[in-house]
Amino acid sequence: MQSPSSGGPTRGTSWQWDEEAAGGETSEDVIAGGGERPRPSRRRMLVGAGVLAVGGAAWAFGRSGFGEALPSPGPTRPNPTALSGPTPVWTYRGPEAMTPERLTDPPGRPVYLSKNGLQVLDPAKGTAARLLVVDPPAARSWPSDLDMLGKVVVGPEHLFTTYEGHVEARHFTDPAADWSRPLPDELQGQIRLAGYDRYGPGVLYGYSWGRPRADGAPTDNRLFALRVTDRSLLWSVRTEREEQPVIPTTHSGGGLLACVRFLGGRAELVARDAATGRELWTAPGDEDLRWCVTGSGNFYVPDGNGGVRMLRATGEPGWTYSPARGESRRALPPLHDGPQVYIPWDQGVVTCHESHSGTVLWSCRLPFPLDRRTRPLVGDRTLFVPGTAVGGVSAIHTSTGELGWTFHDSGPGKDVWTLAFDGNLLYAGHDDILHALPLH
Repeated sequence: MQSPSSGGPTRGTSWQWDEEAAGGETSEDVIAGGGERPRPSRRRMLVGAGVLAVGGAAWAFGRSGFGEALPSPGPTRPNPTALSGPTPVWTYRGPEAMTPERLTDPPGRPVYLSKNGLQVLDPAKGTAARLLVVDPPAARSWPSDLDMLGKVVVGPEHLFTTYEGHVEARHFTDPAADWSRPLPDELQGQIRLAGYDRYGPGVLYGYSWGRPRADGAPTDNRLFALRVTDRSLLWSVRTEREEQPVIPTTHSGGGLLACVRFLGGRAELVARDAATGRELWTAPGDEDLRWCVTGSGNFYVPDGNGGVRMLRATGEPGWTYSPARGESRRALPPLHDGPQVYIPWDQGVVTCHESHSGTVLWSCRLPFPLDRRTRPLVGDRTLFVPGTAVGGVSAIHTSTGELGWTFHDSGPGKDVWTLAFDGNLLYAGHDDILHALPLH
């Protein structure tokens, strides 16, 4: 998983757009508070798109050009009361619960993903800016955070989707910056986008698969890479088995692309040349490769004993860090950050390791347990670790491992906290509420 500080951190059929109220008035979703800057309302939040904010003019555009009325907001729910930790700059509450598990990568701005689409918020005010509908509409049973299908891919400025043989990019705030690019005939089967690589020139990765052939010949499955800057297809390669780029897709630093290949009841890691798609080497995947993280030429995968195994860019084994005998803790996906890698553990502990040797630099115990949906972020020399809705979000100093503040609200909620970071504010939310938190 990439560090948000380096990035700024499905088919589409229509998009919907909301403007602020005339004169730039504050939305009803955000309540101004005391002090010299606007203070959030305790009402409306981010992650999971919903209907447009109250007080704005709304339009809905389908591909046919006919407008549609947007759904009305639901009844007002009680606002979280007791807050602990830093005072939010603003708080946004959406009309329905967020579904952040569908995002391939933490966004670098406040967005709210729900069954209605991707709602983009104004970072300064927490007001609704634009609603981008993701098609096909959500199934009744959402994919879990571990599923590789059904994911939503976002870049620094666009939501990426596929529709009728095209890759489409919807700009977060400017409809005039939307674009669509047809894919070649070899990619006209079922298409999924897997992730966006923010390192170097932005590259969009995906895969396609065709229908089984009547003559029994192998299905034409393909991986492909599209450079977003000039919208050119870099490469597409055929794969004999089902294979998907690692999610989130991030450049490993050595010109490698990590993929997962499914082999019946097991999986293996495949390293490919990011410039050509050519297969370079493979490695066995313990625990069915339930996660894989890349960074600075290294690959981090489960070790089969609840811990972490590092592989070098050549495929050769590096270090392994496993729970001691008798320990029941289990590693969650690590977070690579230059010379250090952070491993969150389900029992509420984070360990920091030197990325080359695996040496433990520090260990920090959190005031809450973690689960498989936990996705930490690094920003401003701080590691932000989200817990359950009841637990909150903790800030750890990356140099010392010292626990700083812990932020939580009174809920209610059942989901884990999710995080986004734009270099100025930390956006922390759960269920249907999102807080913009100052870093200092």
